[in-house]
Amino acid sequence: MADATSAAAASPEAVASHERPAGPGLAPAIDADAYLAVAAEVFDGMDAVLTDLDDGSINTTPVPGTVNPVFALVTHVHGMACYWGGSVIAGERNPRDRAAEFRATGTVAEAAALLADLRTRLPGWVAIAASGEVRDPHAPGTSRTDAAEVSAAWILQHILHECAQHLGHMEICRDLIVRGAAEA
Repeated sequence: MADATSAAAASPEAVASHERPAGPGLAPAIDADAYLAVAAEVFDGMDAVLTDLDDGSINTTPVPGTVNPVFALVTHVHGMACYWGGSVIAGERNPRDRAAEFRATGTVAEAAALLADLRTRLPGWVAIAASGEVRDPHAPGTSRTDAAEVSAAWILQHILHECAQHLGHMEICRDLIVRGAAEA
């Protein structure tokens, strides 16, 4: 039979607000290998987008003022992951300027290096999160008002969600740019 602490931790209110469960042993289980395998698929997709672009097209938007260029999206994914995984979960200090992420420009090689950095660092963050630990829940770098209350498991899912979402954006951007160049 569940005790009052675990019942409260599993309440719909706690689940809906993404709060960290209270009490020892109540951190959600994280299958690190499965998580990293799915993350690798997403990063593989991002790398595939980069292979279709050159140093000019990676900084091009198909719809100026509304769609972010692929380089800016890669920079944002890197900044977001380094904030949530590095700063919040691991307690690293990763300065972040979210607005600047969307203005960033660079080369295909620089974008590939940002993704390679995430592939290298993510397993360490996942290992820390698997213990349920969040080393710096108050790290600066997000506009979310609930950042200090979320669990390590929620953070990992948020990182994966953001990466997958922005992979889709990168693919659409690439498709429109490549199609536009072919039609020109």
